[in-house]
Amino acid sequence: MALLEVKGLSKYYDRKPVVNKVSFQFQEGRCIALIGPNGAGKTTVLRTLAGLLKPTEGIVKFNGRNPNSDIRPYIGYLPQHPVFYPWMTGSEFLRYSGRLSNLPKEEAKKRSEELLDVVGISQAKSKRIGKYSGGMKQRLGIAQAMIHKPKLLMLDEPVSALDPIGRREILTLMEELKEELTILFSTHILSDADEVSDELLLLHKGEIVESGLMDTLRRKYQTEKLELTFTENAAHYREKIHKLETVENTDAVGSTIEVHVSDVVLARKEILQVALKEDWPLSGFVIKQASLEDMFMKAVN
Repeated sequence: MALLEVKGLSKYYDRKPVVNKVSFQFQEGRCIALIGPNGAGKTTVLRTLAGLLKPTEGIVKFNGRNPNSDIRPYIGYLPQHPVFYPWMTGSEFLRYSGRLSNLPKEEAKKRSEELLDVVGISQAKSKRIGKYSGGMKQRLGIAQAMIHKPKLLMLDEPVSALDPIGRREILTLMEELKEELTILFSTHILSDADEVSDELLLLHKGEIVESGLMDTLRRKYQTEKLELTFTENAAHYREKIHKLETVENTDAVGSTIEVHVSDVVLARKEILQVALKEDWPLSGFVIKQASLEDMFMKAVN
């Protein structure tokens, strides 16, 4: 049974579809990335699933419950721009969030202490939130979303506003949390989705253009491509590579040549034989996997 099943979900503003007949489902125990450019409809999808927006049409079914029933007790949600009370301490804010989620006072206190430790800011529990860094606030926001022990944690662009250190902290935390929770998060940063997700939903202009397990999509969109790096300008070697039988096309930038081939195994042998024979100054030779950017562009096109 799917944990979440969405069928024909649409949201219209002024008779224009922001989200248009979106359908997908996923199982429990996965980390799912909802990816797409800014304006694709990612936030609208998440806000609708969280019950903050009413869908124009469509069905949302959670863990076998009646379609379009209230699923807020079973989900945790962190918006893209969370708002905190700066005069509260981290501990006070979590206890307050717990009471809003109908937890008894003592349970809210106990749960807040547990989560401050889980998200790694227990040392700042008595510090006012106004003094927190961006990364600490995101950690606190994730703890708030988990206060009532949800089955599904939904995060809207959780790292987009963070500096590199804060971004790394949150991605590492997500890696740890996905061992215990099902996570659905949106992002336009494809490398983040590539790093932490097990499953992808590719959204473009309000529509799902591709979906599936990461490994399955990699096989589907696998490109036969090699990347050669030289210790000098690569333009001299591009013409020789381009003449090889297995090579279909080449792109050279500075000291790097990207080689599109018909058979990556044969091309590897062919190129390395020539490189060894002519003593090319190679410093790198990589068989490239299909990137999320490759997948997305092919699916959109």
